Amino acid sequence: MNSPIIQLLVLAGIAVFLILRLRSVLGTREGYEKPAITRPDPERRLGKPDLDVIEGGPDLDITDHVEEGSPSAIALADMKRVDPSFNVSEFLGGARGAYEMILMAFENGDLESIVPYISEDVYEAFATVVDDRQQKGLTIEATFIGISDMTLTEASFDETTKDGDVTVRFKSEMTSVVRDNAGDIIEGSASEIKRQKDTWTFSRIMNSDDPNWRLVATGE
Repeated sequence: MNSPIIQLLVLAGIAVFLILRLRSVLGTREGYEKPAITRPDPERRLGKPDLDVIEGGPDLDITDHVEEGSPSAIALADMKRVDPSFNVSEFLGGARGAYEMILMAFENGDLESIVPYISEDVYEAFATVVDDRQQKGLTIEATFIGISDMTLTEASFDETTKDGDVTVRFKSEMTSVVRDNAGDIIEGSASEIKRQKDTWTFSRIMNSDDPNWRLVATGE
């Protein structure tokens, strides 16, 4: 075999060796695969949030207590427009406390402590009853147990005067004992729970600096 043929065979052998060597290396690079490409969500690419916020929906602070679109709902919305700090749920929480405070002040004959929270008409009506008790020598021992239910029944708003009225029906429980001059019980029982219903109307000038609501009417 002549020399050129031998040289070609040697070169061919070297080439085959190199090809096999490269395949053995390139074929085992599992850690460097091309990463998968996913199509981006156009909403996410534009920065759109996962949950859409619906604007202009019903005010739950109002519709949780009165029917949407009702005269009372419209009145409450008008009150909020005039006084953005007004919150129906917070008002009802205050009404709950005011009911107990005013009721117990009336039962105990301590009307002076509630003057800022009742109108003149209500004060005069309460005072008439308290004075009558005193003239008869009667005293009342009352214990407030709690409110079992309260419902916002009506709301109205006067656009001219900015006067907002909210009527709330209360169902409460208490014990009450009436004693005469001698201290004898003539009515009620300290162990008997008395259940009563009251419908009270609170009023406030919504653009006033005075934050207090006043009791302006009472009924059953």
